[in-house]
Formats: sequence, C-alpha cells, structure tokens
Amino acid sequence: MIEIRDVNFHYAGLKQNGLYNINLTIPDGECILLCGASGCGKTTLTRLINGLIPHFFKGKLSGSVMVNSRAIGEQELYDLAQLVGSVFQNPRSQFFSVDTDGEVVFGPENIGLSTQEILKRKESVVTELKLSELMKRSLFDLSGGEKQKIACGSVAALLPEIIILDEPSSNLDWDSIKDLHDIMKHWKSQGKTIIISEHRLWYLKDIIDRAVYMENGRIVKEWKQSEFEHLSEEELAFYELRPVNLEEHYIREFGENAGSEKERTRLSPSTDNLSEEYVHLKDFFFTYTPKNYLFFKKKITPADENICTIRIPSLNVKKEEVIGIIGKNGSGKSTFLRCLCGLEKTCIGYVETDGSSYKGKKLTKICYMVMQDVNHQLFTDSVLSEVLLSMDKPDEKRAEEILKSLDLLEYKDKHPMALSGGQKQRVAIASALAAKAEILLFDEPTSGLDYRHMKEVSQLLKGLATDGRTIFVSTHDPELLAGCCDRIIQITNGRAREIS
Repeated sequence: MIEIRDVNFHYAGLKQNGLYNINLTIPDGECILLCGASGCGKTTLTRLINGLIPHFFKGKLSGSVMVNSRAIGEQELYDLAQLVGSVFQNPRSQFFSVDTDGEVVFGPENIGLSTQEILKRKESVVTELKLSELMKRSLFDLSGGEKQKIACGSVAALLPEIIILDEPSSNLDWDSIKDLHDIMKHWKSQGKTIIISEHRLWYLKDIIDRAVYMENGRIVKEWKQSEFEHLSEEELAFYELRPVNLEEHYIREFGENAGSEKERTRLSPSTDNLSEEYVHLKDFFFTYTPKNYLFFKKKITPADENICTIRIPSLNVKKEEVIGIIGKNGSGKSTFLRCLCGLEKTCIGYVETDGSSYKGKKLTKICYMVMQDVNHQLFTDSVLSEVLLSMDKPDEKRAEEILKSLDLLEYKDKHPMALSGGQKQRVAIASALAAKAEILLFDEPTSGLDYRHMKEVSQLLKGLATDGRTIFVSTHDPELLAGCCDRIIQITNGRAREIS
C-alpha cells in the first residue's frame, strides 16, 4: 500500500512546480490515473513514490510518504528499484546499455540474479511486450516509440510490485498503444499496483480504478472508473482533459489500415502544369548503411531503392498547408523530416520552390525542425534567450509576444531545463516560430502536451500556414490531425502515400 499524508514539497531553487497538502492512499493492486495540465504536479507526485524525491531531486519536503509501511526516505534507491519500477517520459534518461538485449537484462543482472533466471525473465518480457522484432538492435537506431517499449521491458524484467508510467503513450503509434494497453491489463491481472501520469485517456478508460485530477500542485478532484468513463465531453473540456472517445474515431480514420487501397496508393499530382503554389520534393533517398556512391548518382535504380530507409522519388505538396505525417514507430517519419531539413548529409533529395532548388546544407535556409526530443535543441540559460537565438536579428518584443502566445511568458527568465516536458516542447515550438524559414517541420509537437496546449499548438500550426509557411507535422496524435491538418501522408517502410 502507498500512503501519502499531508505532503508539501518545493524543489530547491524554484518557487513554483511544487506540491501542496497532498493526501492520497493507493491500495495494493489498484490502477490510478494522474491527470491534469502540464506542470500541475503529476510527475512530482510520481517522484515521491519511486524515491527520486528526496534521494535525487532535492527540496523542502514535509509530511509522510509510506510504501509498504516503510518511509520512502528510509529506503535506498537500489532497494526501491525492485519494489517500484518507473518508465519515464523520456526513455533515454533511464538507459544504461547500448543495445536492446543488454537493456532488458540490465536490471536482473544488476541485482545479482542467476543466468538462468535472467534469461527466463528476458524471454517472458519479450513475449509479453511483443519485443522480439526489437531485440539484437542498437538503442541509438530505435525510434522514440521503440525506445519507450524497451524501457517498459527493462522495468518489467525486475518484476516490481508497483509500476509507475509517466506519459507512456506520448511517443507511441496507435498499434503500440494498444499493445501497451494489453500489457497494462496483464500487469493488473497479476495484482500489480499501477500509477499512470497521462494526457491521453481513451486507452485507459477500461483499465483504471480511479482518476486523480491535479491542478497547481494540488489534488482537486477524484473519480471512480465508472464515473470517469461517463464524463461528457463538456465536463472533460471544463477540466481541460482530452476526450475519452474522440481518438478512437480518428484511429479508424487515420490508422495504419485507413482508407481503401485506391485511396492509400493515391499519387502526388504530376509535376506537369503545377503552379508556383506547390513545393516539389525530388529524389529523397537515404540509408543509414554507408552507401556513399548513392550521393553521386544521377539516377536511382530499383536495386538502390531497396537498400534505402527513405525512398520517395517524388512528392508534391501545396504551399501554406499543414501536412500530417503518420506511420508506425520506426517507419521513417523522423528520418524523412531530418532529410527534408538537411540534417542527413548523405540524403540526395532536393526541394524546388519559387523557381529555386535547395539540397544539402542549403535546405537549412528554408527549413526549420522542432525535434521529438527537444533536449537536443535547448542551448541557452533562459527561455527568452532560447527564442532570441533563432532570430536573424534579436527582437525581444517579438520574442515575448511569441512566448505569450504559448503561455510561456512567465517563464522567460527560467532555465529551459528546469521546465516540465510539455513546457520544454513549447519552448522549442517558440524557437520555430521565431525563425523565418518557409518550411517548418514538427516531430511529435504535442508529445507530452495537455489538452489546452495541444489545441493551442493546433491553432498555431494553422496560423503559420495562413501566414504563408508550409508545415510538415509528424504525429501520432489524432486530435492534432483533426484540428489542423489539410492533408495526411502516411510513411510505410520509407515510402510516402497520401491517404487524405
């Protein structure tokens, strides 16, 4: 049992993002959903339970936190790891190995289990979580969603009694979310206690026993599963929570099997007679396997195509539109965006727009990308400086207007790395808005964002298109697709198909 009594906590050096008068009891075997806006305290509450507070994150803590009748501060982290397993929002932060097999067995090896028991647990986890296709691979070659699956496997291999998941679906495709749903039901059937911090609700409605709503570091509302499942869209909107049923509709419409075969194989319009209203992508071929001779070829043969991770000979998109890029984890969505913005040096693709042609480094002059892991592109010591860095000529007034539009102005003097995951994402988007690129690329821009900020990002993307920019957005978020995308392009095994 988990018992939290009269807990108050403030991070050292921060005036906000704390917890206030938290009282919560979680019986053994219960599945709890923690929901609420980004920065409301969900992640901080999970850190109390897994011992990262006070052992790792320092601050002023009062009250009592008991796990299995023992105070959390009296238990060492290495002992807690066998009792409480945690899957973080950014799985990279919990990896210790360089390959998938080593990561799954790291925990059992670290606590000194026998080789026989380690291999038994590995086989069980790989089967239960459907990880067989990810084994014997480098962690550096995995997509964000694939890394999330491996993180779940490494935690499950320790057989913890309590499992904490922080935004576990944020980087997963829809089929993988269904797999996650099934494994969580399996954990629940085993009697495990599950605590989930999450913005997406549709896949959890038949798993959770209780939903706990947080606001400004406080627990302000609780619902039983039967009550939560029947909340109206109006009630959910009042609490700024994502709808429970909306995503299921768009999964059927935009999922991997969406549309008829005729619709799925629809070709981009011919370049003949195309007006200046289009952006033309040509010869986007790329492979992670070193094939330098591809870069010098004038014509790619079918044999060359077969070795390529990305193989898009032609794609034409209309300017001033928002183009949604969908596909399974590992299908090539992020790689395609990296090629389009010139980050993959050996990609031979080029872009034609307004009578000019761009390839290689020249693509960076017209393209700007917001990465899936925003920690890779946060460089300065304040949010305001981060936005100014993207401007050709620093304009503090305009930078503050952008921050205000993203509800970030109050954090302008904060260090970006001190913000929550969703807030960091918005800082990266603010930097994209500050750049004057014609083509803006967003890789999972609503990953980890709450309902209100997802809607704001949707409106911003549409506004950018209205202002004359062409937007590519790779996403697993059906609500974002429905809210802002003019057309949907599906990436399957590196090939692009327009489905809507």
